[in-house]
Amino acid sequence: MGTATGSAFDTETLRRGIEGNTGNTLLSLYADDAEIRIIDRNTQPSHPRILHGRGEIAEMLDDVYRRDMIHKLDRCVVQGDHAAFTESCQYGDGTRVLAESMITLRDGKIAEQILIQAWDE
Repeated sequence: MGTATGSAFDTETLRRGIEGNTGNTLLSLYADDAEIRIIDRNTQPSHPRILHGRGEIAEMLDDVYRRDMIHKLDRCVVQGDHAAFTESCQYGDGTRVLAESMITLRDGKIAEQILIQAWDE
């Protein structure tokens, strides 16, 4: 079962994007009108942070990839027009972050993402 238009999601590009040094490769996987809902201790489920479009997503990725941290794609599962992945991160001071994402795909690009993240305090 493929995506609605038959375009496959590129999980290798997802890995390279997450584990890279900039957000540019990762940004290439998002549709122009993509939306990300971020849920964490600061932006809880009733009031998530919502990013609209590649411009806002690029700003968030630029902020994240400027930080002293490493990122690793731990798992990724793709089924039809949906995918889920786990990302683990570690700041230079040892603080760890774990993020889980569920994404909806359109034409092989990320159209919607729900990102739930937690970090050491």
